Amino acid sequence: MELTDIRAKPAVYFGGKSRIIDFALSNAMNSGIRRIAVATQYKAHSLIRHLQRGWNFFRQERNESFDILPASQRVSEEMWYLGTADAVYQNIDIIESYAPQHIILLAGDHVYKMDYEPMLQQHVDQNADVTIGCLEVPLDEASGFGVMHVDAQNRIIDFLEKPTNPPSMPGKPGVALASMGIYVFEIKFLIEQLRRDAADKNSTRDFGRDIIPYLVQHGKAVAHHFSNSCVRSTAEHDVYWRDVGTVNAYWAANIDLTDVVPKLDLYDRDWPIWTYGEITPPAKFVHDLDGRRGTAISSLVSGGCIVSGATLTNTLLNTGVHVHSYANINNAVILPYAEIHRNAQLSNVVIDRGVVIPKGLVVGDDPVLDAKRFRRTDKGICLITQPMIDRLGSL
Repeated sequence: MELTDIRAKPAVYFGGKSRIIDFALSNAMNSGIRRIAVATQYKAHSLIRHLQRGWNFFRQERNESFDILPASQRVSEEMWYLGTADAVYQNIDIIESYAPQHIILLAGDHVYKMDYEPMLQQHVDQNADVTIGCLEVPLDEASGFGVMHVDAQNRIIDFLEKPTNPPSMPGKPGVALASMGIYVFEIKFLIEQLRRDAADKNSTRDFGRDIIPYLVQHGKAVAHHFSNSCVRSTAEHDVYWRDVGTVNAYWAANIDLTDVVPKLDLYDRDWPIWTYGEITPPAKFVHDLDGRRGTAISSLVSGGCIVSGATLTNTLLNTGVHVHSYANINNAVILPYAEIHRNAQLSNVVIDRGVVIPKGLVVGDDPVLDAKRFRRTDKGICLITQPMIDRLGSL
């Protein structure tokens, strides 16, 4: 929604100091991958700026590279990236210049920790044309994914892109095997398929809609189960993967981090999430009077934040947020450099970067009023942006 009005989804802030794309990039980095490229298109400025600031440490002298590949009409002066497959097709010459043997294609908008090496090893061992990262999802959520059937050797025998009535896994009613949008190819084979697809006038130039269904029918497509390569610390018991592409999902995934033992361990020193390390002073909590005490309970507070006589509960503050006296904040995700003025009472909210919340604003008590003023979801989460605040005087 409005969180992506000015930025691409992979550039949206997550977890206090990271961006969503940092998870896929950190997985690659931690997996030992040292040649990385990011294809960008819409509203890419903040994403490109973040990549330049936080991911500029790769060195050619160490046989490393990090390329940013904006849609630049390389194939046609009238054609931007038409789909995920076309984004790779238009950069074949750059990919070939590094002479890699294999390529791992990743989505940049999911939150998870994964070692890609076991997936690559499986691809080689099974002599597959394509290996697809898969996870088990509840059947009622599977219509948003590509869903597949596999045999005993994990060969994919059928693939349905976002089916209305997704089928269950054999022997697991209520569960479907879904594509994570992660693919491994041998480079020469992939280029052949991209050129074949580019010549097909009926293609939508998409991996999930075109390339993968074709290879399921005419090649050897193999499923790699995420549970075999999901990275978990001693504090993590379950397989963790989140698509945070809705306000509800984004809010929930951030708030989950405030649990005593969160499902996603950001404190795992063996699998760090790399990002741009902004220089900030420590977080500060001030005042110690009844009713005016800087307090945070089950909350994450990033560097540069000031909690001045306010109370936070199950809240995540990104960098540089200032919360003034007598404010009471519950179940909130507040993006960098927002300012919450005195006596604000906020519950179940996502507040965009730089938003200034006026004195005494109450959100979370009156669903009808909230829906009139802000973006309120079906689960009662309010997304608040500065233009919404600026319109309050006219309502």
